Amino acid sequence: MLVLTWIQLTITQIPLLPASYTDSSDDETSPRDKQQKNSKGNGDFCIKNIKQADFGRREIEIAEQEMPALMALRKRAQGEKPLAGAKVVGCTHITAQTAVLMETLSALGAQCRWAACNIYSTQNEVAAALAEGGEAPVFAWKGESEDDFWWCIDRCVNVEGWQPNMILDDGGDLTHWIYKKYPNMFKKIKGIVEESVTGVHRLYQLSKAGKLCVPAMNVNDSVTKQKFDNLYCCRESILDGLKRTTDVMFGGKQVVVCGYGEVGKGCCAALKAMGSIVYVTEIDPICALQACMDGFRLVKLNEVIRQVDIVITCTGNKNVVVRENLDRMKNSCIVCNMGHSNTEIDVASLRTPELTWERVRSQVDHVIWPDGKRIVLLAEGRLLNLSCSTVPTFVLSITATTQALALIELYNAPEGRYKQDVYLLPKKMDEYVASLHLPTFDAHLTELSDEQAKYLGLNKNGPFKPNYYRYVWKQQLWVWTINAKLGIYVQLYTYVFNNY
Repeated sequence: MLVLTWIQLTITQIPLLPASYTDSSDDETSPRDKQQKNSKGNGDFCIKNIKQADFGRREIEIAEQEMPALMALRKRAQGEKPLAGAKVVGCTHITAQTAVLMETLSALGAQCRWAACNIYSTQNEVAAALAEGGEAPVFAWKGESEDDFWWCIDRCVNVEGWQPNMILDDGGDLTHWIYKKYPNMFKKIKGIVEESVTGVHRLYQLSKAGKLCVPAMNVNDSVTKQKFDNLYCCRESILDGLKRTTDVMFGGKQVVVCGYGEVGKGCCAALKAMGSIVYVTEIDPICALQACMDGFRLVKLNEVIRQVDIVITCTGNKNVVVRENLDRMKNSCIVCNMGHSNTEIDVASLRTPELTWERVRSQVDHVIWPDGKRIVLLAEGRLLNLSCSTVPTFVLSITATTQALALIELYNAPEGRYKQDVYLLPKKMDEYVASLHLPTFDAHLTELSDEQAKYLGLNKNGPFKPNYYRYVWKQQLWVWTINAKLGIYVQLYTYVFNNY
């Protein structure tokens, strides 16, 4: 009994280890106030701590082992240098996986400068490794303020003697900043590659208003991105993010997932497999029907808000969970967001004098009401998986390879191939990205015979699906509307959505 008591006392005295090396720095000095140089004497970067470079390099090397397609592309194309002369400015999550992409672009001939698209998702040690390498100046650190966020983007763009001619964006903030501050830069920019639903929505708005100055490639709606990154990635990372931050047990918990797109489908599948009781909210009758046929109960948020243990948003919209919903939640309800932007949960409405904020651990806050009720808010409403945990490297290999091919395509396209509009990645490229990942599984594709290919009207080597093929019918209609050559598609879209 005395031994057990001693063990219990000892365990309680052991400090909790940080979830990642990124969180372990106690230095509160803003990187903007530091003068740092790498081992080569170069100071064209702004990161948390250059001394973490060795740790970051090891993480990048691990990521390379799980990114076979990107490494294969680097090996096959580095002799040709298809991005020679390209000056790529990027704004994405800065992680070990992104570092592999950035170093691949450099190997293919591009010059890169990079900022983070999320103030919490940067892995400081990886940013240090990139700064030490010197191939791609990085301006990012975990825990940036809003002012820091825009300052970092500006440092990437506003450089004497260097002007970007390609944009790789995740969320549209970089594109927005250049439009707002440096519109003349678009005279030399050849194209934009955008990977998030939020950023793509912004591009379509610009196109509709006639303000899109350059061709843009919508990577988000490529099949490899939609099905693999959005669905399979979130199916694994939602559990990782929740478990790391709250240690919650999922069995028997009641969860409402707002949105049943690919991200929502992944979240629901994972939670259901863990024994959770899952509700879904949706505005789209097609996605709603899919949720019902997958065995989930479709509800309005206010019908279940008092009883659920976890609320997850993944719609890409704004004000999905508002103060009225937050007021009605049960004590200790966990609230988080799996969408790109921090607009889905009305966090601003919680910053009022009558509510108390209490930091529990990194990216975990208690918001306490006057009567003692509290909710557990994760990452202040920002993207949960990349803010609080990590995502599967293999899935990001698919996304990163798609991004690299989109940059190569736009940069090398002859004048006139692409107009000032939003385009989808050609289906042949989608299939090529998928094929590069099959050897990992020792997978063997069946080949069509000449007779079979003729019967289907296909080339034996693909593409096997038409360019408008998508997993979500609503997206097909959207694509048809944007690129419509015949008025029938516009009429179809209008009829369908006006008659629901």
